[in-house]
Amino acid sequence: MNKKRDRLQIIHDILSVIREKNGKIKPTHILYKSNLSYQMMEEYLQELIQKGFVVEHLSKQGKTYSVTERAHNYLEHYGMIKSFVENFGLD
Repeated sequence: MNKKRDRLQIIHDILSVIREKNGKIKPTHILYKSNLSYQMMEEYLQELIQKGFVVEHLSKQGKTYSVTERAHNYLEHYGMIKSFVENFGLD
């Protein structure tokens, strides 16, 4: 049985999905690739925007999202922590 993702893992998943597309990703793609409900995705995106991790871009074609330097730092540190936890068998 798979463990449920914790909040930090969900944030990591969202930021990773956006970063992979170089900031030209639409909400629908985030929804599918991060495996969240629409409501959960919206809540996380709004929080990430407010905290300076994600920027929302509006155009005639709709919304797209990109990550900030702060998000890149989060992803880097998250990777180090995950590696640390796995190396010591704490996962």
